[in-house]
Amino acid sequence: MTAQLSLRDVVAGYDQADVLSSVSLEVEKGRITCLLGANGAGKTTLIRAILGLTPVRSGRITFEGREIASLPTHGIVALGVACVPEGRRVFPAMSVADNLRAGAYRERDRTQVAQRFQRVYSIFPRLEERSGQLAGTLSGGEQAMLSIGRGLMGAPRLLIFDEPSLGLSPLFVRQNFNVIRQINDLGVTVLLVEQNVRQTLEIAHQGYVLAQGRVVAAGEADSLRNNAELRAAYFGR
Repeated sequence: MTAQLSLRDVVAGYDQADVLSSVSLEVEKGRITCLLGANGAGKTTLIRAILGLTPVRSGRITFEGREIASLPTHGIVALGVACVPEGRRVFPAMSVADNLRAGAYRERDRTQVAQRFQRVYSIFPRLEERSGQLAGTLSGGEQAMLSIGRGLMGAPRLLIFDEPSLGLSPLFVRQNFNVIRQINDLGVTVLLVEQNVRQTLEIAHQGYVLAQGRVVAAGEADSLRNNAELRAAYFGR
């Protein structure tokens, strides 16, 4: 398989403290790769490093063969990397349609934008029904849909999901994970960063386990389900 995103011996952190210690991983083109880890494992720092929000102190990050660790965030996004952030961050005083339109801010071709709207609405018919409604008046589950839809409006080649199950009811968690699988079926590579082990490994093809800023296990999803390092990372045994 071909690595679309590759991290090699990445060290990153804040002030004098290193959070990531020589992290190496690969996100293969066309697959769902998961990154599992408990709170404080370094998952958010890793996402920030990929997006250029936290400087990489050493190591390399490449996307489709191009070094991106030194690029500004907007330059990384322009290459086709997008993120659906933790916590369903929408623009509450803007309509659903305007939130989605904001995700396509780089696209000037109105026909392309219209096609992207239809693509999002085909996945989330409820967003089309509520297109004129203020995003802040949506339910938590609907805001989660909108956050994902906005990420898709940029037509990314790699879509990073940061804790998509956080704060959602079990029903919406299942729906979200089904949508992630559907997005992957459309040809979008996915990096799924999560704590929800069981449901994540049901849809992921491969994965990594992060603990205290280090990769402690890696492999195909089936092999990770009964992995001792995965149990230790979450349960201390």
